[in-house]
Amino acid sequence: MTTFILFARSSCAIKVHLALFVSVLLLPVCCLAQSSGAAKSTETLATVGGQPVTEDDLLPSIASKLSALRDLEYQMKKQALENLIDQRLLEAEAKKKGIAADKFLEQEVDAKVAEPTDAELNAYYLAQKAELNRPFDEAKAQIAPRLRQAKVHQARQAFYAHLREQASVVVLLSPPRVEVGFDPARVRGNPKAKVMIVEFSDFQCPYCGGVEATLQSVLAKHPDTVALAYRDMPMSKIHPMARQAAEAGRCAGEQGKFWEYHDLLFADQSRLDQDGLIDKARLLKLNEQQFESCLVGEKFKAQIQQDFQDGMRAGVNGTPGFFINGIFLNGSQPESAFENLIQEQLSASAAPPKP
Repeated sequence: MTTFILFARSSCAIKVHLALFVSVLLLPVCCLAQSSGAAKSTETLATVGGQPVTEDDLLPSIASKLSALRDLEYQMKKQALENLIDQRLLEAEAKKKGIAADKFLEQEVDAKVAEPTDAELNAYYLAQKAELNRPFDEAKAQIAPRLRQAKVHQARQAFYAHLREQASVVVLLSPPRVEVGFDPARVRGNPKAKVMIVEFSDFQCPYCGGVEATLQSVLAKHPDTVALAYRDMPMSKIHPMARQAAEAGRCAGEQGKFWEYHDLLFADQSRLDQDGLIDKARLLKLNEQQFESCLVGEKFKAQIQQDFQDGMRAGVNGTPGFFINGIFLNGSQPESAFENLIQEQLSASAAPPKP
């Protein structure tokens, strides 16, 4: 059995905007535990009226762009790595036959792909009819090579998958990670779970409310291995009631009912005014006087602002934003997107250490 181990390293091979990549990818973007606050970079980049401007001062305005650049670099490396693995496997098989890799691929895959049938051509035509804008008989000669090329591509992918099954391929390239802390008092599940989902969210955001069912399903499927931590990121410019709702959630948490109150807020996002927030506290039989005093006094204003700033530094520029063991997942994604990342992290935790 052949074992292929490929190590991904930064290199000057990617020359597109190289200076930009070098400069931005070296900037520290991290978000430490909430109790200790966000990490600060004290390197002075400029002074204004004698006051220093540091890298940390820049992050709120550029963090999301840095995150996008890191993800772009990862996607480019991932695609190049996948292509290289396929090529190495193909060359190894071709060498056994004593022929060139491209000739081997033509013989073993391309030559065995049947020409498109009339039924396949017709189905393809119907799917592309608006684009083709001509009768089937006229378009047939044009779409036949297109469809065969698609069938060849599909057959090649299946062939490469078969080669991977026969060999041992260890991929050590991993997505970019951001160290994101969380508040242990606002964790649903085991705080020491193998997979921690840190959510930056907004109680007035409809997309945040929409992903709740997905998160609950994910937690139900992985009760011992996956946990969810909540962090406040009220987008006050578009959701004027979000900040007070975040205060209310923390005030409920002060009385040991954060998650129960959290669920009530997302169950009814239409009543996030002060009266609605107090009514929800009554439903949970909270100490009403304590709750209202906490809410009106904005007791947790500084902590909410810290969450918001930490989210911005980590590259979140909209809600919801998730970090699954530090890997960013943006927006209200389908359950499959969460499951794919969770399974990758569980597999990684079970795998032997990297050489």
